[in-house]
Amino acid sequence: MRVLSVNTGTAQALTIGGRRVLSAIGKAPVSGPVAVGALGLQGDEQADLSVHGGLHKAVYAYPAEHYPFWREQRQDLFDAPLPPGSLGENLTIEGLLEREVWIGDELHFPHAVLRVTAPREPCFKFNAVMGRRDAGRLMMEHLCCGFYLAVVQPGTLCEGEAFELVPGPRGLRVDEAFAAKRFKHLRD
Repeated sequence: MRVLSVNTGTAQALTIGGRRVLSAIGKAPVSGPVAVGALGLQGDEQADLSVHGGLHKAVYAYPAEHYPFWREQRQDLFDAPLPPGSLGENLTIEGLLEREVWIGDELHFPHAVLRVTAPREPCFKFNAVMGRRDAGRLMMEHLCCGFYLAVVQPGTLCEGEAFELVPGPRGLRVDEAFAAKRFKHLRD
């Protein structure tokens, strides 16, 4: 398991459906070590703190294994590739999927420790960025949500770093927690 990319972004105004909203979903890779503290990565912002950020959702990790699926879904809409951070994630990771990680598990990096706290829930901003009204529904159907992390031990994170999964209480997997919200995301 390793970090392919560490991504940060600032809040920007977007026009979605004729409405201007603030969003920090646009993340871009950062080179070298990035400081991570209790509220997330240095240089990163969240626009809506009611659903992103804070102590329990300080960092968002997304498996790179899902990127081919999203590239295929966007193929008819955009010619541009999906670089790391395109799904709003802070950490583009490799080797750890939602069905393999449990709420409460810890990810031990060389210079920081993060704890898995919740699956990500897509919103209308995700739909807009993906160019599909049903992107959130597709995320739910394929259970490819990624997960939020709390910072247990502040430090630094860097692209290319390996990390270790240390089991927590093992009560609920991330994909199970996300599937429990199925009705909310699959309604018409």
